[in-house]
Amino acid sequence: MRLHVEVRQPLGRITLDATLSTSARFTAVVGPSGSGKTSLLNVIAGLTTPERGVVRIDDDVLTDTRAKIQVPPHRRRIGYVFQEPRLFPHLNVRHNLVFGFALGARGNGRRVSLDDVVGMLDLDALLARRTTGLSGGERQRVALGRALLSNPRLLLLDEPLASVDVATRAEVLPYLDRLREHLDLPTIYVTHTWSEVESRAEHVVRMNEGRSVGV
Repeated sequence: MRLHVEVRQPLGRITLDATLSTSARFTAVVGPSGSGKTSLLNVIAGLTTPERGVVRIDDDVLTDTRAKIQVPPHRRRIGYVFQEPRLFPHLNVRHNLVFGFALGARGNGRRVSLDDVVGMLDLDALLARRTTGLSGGERQRVALGRALLSNPRLLLLDEPLASVDVATRAEVLPYLDRLREHLDLPTIYVTHTWSEVESRAEHVVRMNEGRSVGV
């Protein structure tokens, strides 16, 4: 799979003016806070329509502002794990995961089953629990599982460990490594912490003041 993005979008004091082109299985987008990293992911996911830009996966055009093409987020088959997990507080872990499974029901060639995800992320003991009682690391594992069960062809991770402490970060990172080993799922990982991706990234894009300044 090859992802190609060219985007220009005013962001207040800066302008997002970036290019990302990758066929790597794990791509890191690295830069300081406010450099446009999350805005770039939002364009890829279809949550934002840029002033000018193109988003393409292989030959599938998802955004093309000149051609007035903007495929809605739910039709892009892109999983998105936000910095805050955004789980449903009124549902237990199992039902949060099943929601992701239902979203991906119409996708082609399901990658993983509910049992696969529960096993890979060690969620079995959490299935009956409400999400409001989970730790930060547990919540991120559930959010990751829900995204995987939506049957994505591309996974976006927006600083998933930025709001957790060092111990929790050390707890969650091995699960990301496990997924890289067992799933052939291209991933874009946004972070301002180089150590999270230093040994993992096959391709790196550096952002500064809205621009992709190095690849």
